[in-house]
Amino acid sequence: MEFIKDPMAIERRSMEIIAPYLDGLHLSSEAIKIFSRIIHAAGDPDYAKVIRIHEAAVAAGCQALKQGCDIFCDVEMVRTGINKKTLAGLGGQVHCLIADESVAATAKQEGITRSMAAMRAFGSRLDGAVVAIGNAPTALFEVIRLMEETGIRPALVIGVPVGFVGASESKELLAKTSPVPYITVEGTKGGSPIAAATVNALLYMDQQR
Repeated sequence: MEFIKDPMAIERRSMEIIAPYLDGLHLSSEAIKIFSRIIHAAGDPDYAKVIRIHEAAVAAGCQALKQGCDIFCDVEMVRTGINKKTLAGLGGQVHCLIADESVAATAKQEGITRSMAAMRAFGSRLDGAVVAIGNAPTALFEVIRLMEETGIRPALVIGVPVGFVGASESKELLAKTSPVPYITVEGTKGGSPIAAATVNALLYMDQQR
């Protein structure tokens, strides 16, 4: 069986296949890159119907990354999927505290999820940063609470937790109340690969500017 072996050729062909699914959506060139990366990561063209990008999200995210901001994640799978070499070249780092012993202890003591405790532990470090949540709705709810109650202002919130309990609601609340730019997907879709793909789309976009 003949098949494409070159990684760059595989990516180019993938983007060619994805392109027709975006026709008629009237997307900016930047939004097309984000949509394409997400659809490519998921292998699911139906994402084109549910991706929502705040009008200031691309500019805010790219500017923050260009200035060397850090990225804060809810789970290791998101951290692992982000291109850390490219981020480091801009001066940033990726952080995740889900496996931290003190975070686990706080979560147990307070009766909350570890992802919630992790976001609380990040605290003011979220100011001016990119927050990427791909797994835990509770982490997104906590970031929304922190923005509302403490005045923390990330540069961009990528909120794409996946699942059937709280995921849709957390993303709906983000889109409805966020005081900062955001990128999200409606409904139960999402996941760590989607969060990482969104971050990488912004990182690569900055390289191409």
